[in-house]
Amino acid sequence: MSAESAVRVELAPALEGERVDRVVAMLTGISRAAAADLVGAGRVHLDGTPVANRSSRVNAGQLLVVDEVPEPTVRLPEPDPTVPFSIVFEDEHLLVVDKPAGVVVHPGNGVGGGTLVHGLLAHRPELAGVGEPHRPGIVHRLDRGTSGLLVVALDEATRLDLIDLLTTHDVHRRYRALVLGHPNAAGGLVDAPIGRSRRDPTRRAVTHDGKPARTRFRVVSTHERPEALSQLDCDLETGRTHQIRVHLRTIGHPVVADAVYGGGRCTLGLDRPFLHARELAFTHPRTGEDLAFSSPLPSDLAAVLAGLDPPG
Repeated sequence: MSAESAVRVELAPALEGERVDRVVAMLTGISRAAAADLVGAGRVHLDGTPVANRSSRVNAGQLLVVDEVPEPTVRLPEPDPTVPFSIVFEDEHLLVVDKPAGVVVHPGNGVGGGTLVHGLLAHRPELAGVGEPHRPGIVHRLDRGTSGLLVVALDEATRLDLIDLLTTHDVHRRYRALVLGHPNAAGGLVDAPIGRSRRDPTRRAVTHDGKPARTRFRVVSTHERPEALSQLDCDLETGRTHQIRVHLRTIGHPVVADAVYGGGRCTLGLDRPFLHARELAFTHPRTGEDLAFSSPLPSDLAAVLAGLDPPG
């Protein structure tokens, strides 16, 4: 790309309903702030009409034109073979990886190196050309403190198909959580929209104008010592940032050791929330094969469970 160039593209179905500033950033590699500046300057058009608001939503099939796109200033991730992760499945189209707690999925928010993306690029350099430049191949994420399974696309067609599967809730994602207290029911559905917290923009909260978010949970076991605790299986129907942690706090059962969302008073020796992405299943978008994977609890979480009283 030269110092400034133009972008002209018909928007794919996977982008339906996305904010225009996010779409511009995704397609050009510039930051969201820079994309918002382009919108404010009248340099972003949808179907020939200048976009007036950075938060406007786009529709599939619209013609997006961005005039005079500046050269991205974001430092793109480089391969780093020292980043720890395990490969559970691999073929020419996608990877399923098991991410340890403490590893950030991709650069951003002040994290420039040592992410899963850096490690993935060391393993599969061709990943650099797939999707957004700062998070190539990434179609969903896990929080830094959450361990477990996620799928990564190795080509653009697979990336778009995986996004579609996630959008239509055709990817099974189950998490194991240890929470404070005992839910009143053996299971249930938390259906509450999630957006940025008005008190702290780095956190999420249930808000009336947030994005739809649905989490199903089932009580696996209950414990009384060292205090009232419950193991839950949580299935994601949507994939909002911090969704499980926010929803469980909302119903009065925050995740153990989650200092951000109310579980910090009980850590049981953990330095991260007790949350593990233990199951992942979907239909392979290229081969049509039904794939299902599971990940055992990491040693730190397993040690916590070993110290509890027998399950009720």
